[in-house]
Amino acid sequence: MSVPQLKPAAPSTCPSCGHGMEVFFELPAVPVNSCLLIDTREDALRFPRGDIELAFCSGCGFISNVAFEPERTTYSGRYEETQGFSATFKRFHASLVTDLIERLGLKNKRVVEIGCGKGEFLALLCELGNNEGLGFDPSFDDTRGTIPAAVNARVVKDFFGPKYGREDNDFVCCKMTLEHITATADFVRASRAALKPSANSQVFFQVPESLRILRECAFEDVYYEHCSYFTAGSLARLFRASGFDVKRLDIAYGGQYLTLEGVRADGATSQPLPEEESAEELAQYVNSYAQRFAEKTAEWRDVVRTRATEGPVVLWGSGSKAVSFLRAVHVPNAIEHVVDINPYRQGHFMAGTGQPIVAPEALMKIAPRAVVAMNAMYRDEIARELQRLNVSTELLTL
Repeated sequence: MSVPQLKPAAPSTCPSCGHGMEVFFELPAVPVNSCLLIDTREDALRFPRGDIELAFCSGCGFISNVAFEPERTTYSGRYEETQGFSATFKRFHASLVTDLIERLGLKNKRVVEIGCGKGEFLALLCELGNNEGLGFDPSFDDTRGTIPAAVNARVVKDFFGPKYGREDNDFVCCKMTLEHITATADFVRASRAALKPSANSQVFFQVPESLRILRECAFEDVYYEHCSYFTAGSLARLFRASGFDVKRLDIAYGGQYLTLEGVRADGATSQPLPEEESAEELAQYVNSYAQRFAEKTAEWRDVVRTRATEGPVVLWGSGSKAVSFLRAVHVPNAIEHVVDINPYRQGHFMAGTGQPIVAPEALMKIAPRAVVAMNAMYRDEIARELQRLNVSTELLTL
């Protein structure tokens, strides 16, 4: 994940449009990182915490955690965020790359990926399109072999920022990174500066789809590192104001991901697309969010407590959603293990609550009464793995 060292806007000012913002939801003392590898339970329990204060901009619809302190988060080689060990996610990634290459003509181009993680997407983009690639991410690990030697791509283990804004790239993509950025308008303008000054220069951004988070009260998708929350309308308005024509908005991956495609514009930008909702439409969900958060987390608290009286309850997936779930639901001693298929996360501990992260095979001994999948996209994949392990249990999903 790549976060530039840019000065955030004042807490009361929207960093996307400059309008005033009002806080509508507060959650104190949440772990400030949810993907860092933590070696001991003691360190996990002592993990630094910060506050969430979500504020809404009635001007553009943007939502921000105005209590966020960028210096408290860490992005390094110990930041283990990849979903690349999931067959479901690999299929999604491959399909997305193929679609972008064919639709946008991304062949024999110079491409940049901001926040490239372990580099899997960048490698595919370069391999399948014969492109020359440059990635930015301080958490990249070149010992993992995720970018084959034959692929024409390299990664700078640094935050992307204005110093890297060279106007010689045909395509800039940024997946699941903008939500980590406080100075949103500055970041998008820096991305534009990395493109050739041509109407054929294109961008592709992917962020969590926050209308779903608001509408369904998906509390597991609200956590400290995500300081910025976008809907189709607020994302498109930001890009048009930053010098882009917005060509396409889409929702993917079970409704969880919002994507934007655009081209660099030097004059007047395009008109809004039909998919864009207004800030007024969001207000109803914003105004009721705190109450619905309390109700939904109480429901899950009851579910966990009830199942825990009958046997072990285990979470499947140790990433950000699990850290958020454990903090928000908070049933002490009811959940003692968290499963993850990523071998790099196994043997470590959950930030804030201290549960050990174990491999799926551990369930054969744990014999869980219930497994709670942190992401419904992986339900079928998890069910097949439980069947392979001959573990009979109730499988619940958020």
